[in-house]
Amino acid sequence: MSEGRYNRRTVLKNALAGLAALPAAGLIREAAGQTSPHLDEKDSLALAMGYVHDAQQVDPAKNPQFKPGSNCSNCLQITGKDGDQWRPCNIFPGKLVNANGWCKVWVPKPGAK
Repeated sequence: MSEGRYNRRTVLKNALAGLAALPAAGLIREAAGQTSPHLDEKDSLALAMGYVHDAQQVDPAKNPQFKPGSNCSNCLQITGKDGDQWRPCNIFPGKLVNANGWCKVWVPKPGAK
């Protein structure tokens, strides 16, 4: 039985190496003074995560996990400098999210209300 041109182990190893390189690419971009693009609400991952630029636009009927007052700026997943309007997020590598935004993966920062 032939395994074909690529075996599963090689494909998996290369895929994991590619995923590991994503954060490094962001660091290189920052070091070069380039900024990441803003996340588009129509991006396929943004749609899947229910991301919106403005948490006030979230429909609680469609997103029962939404809590009033939750937004990207008080989420555990956001990184970057506090106070910046657009910041990196662990969920959307290589893109910047709006600090006033929200998505289904929102988790409160320790100490956040």
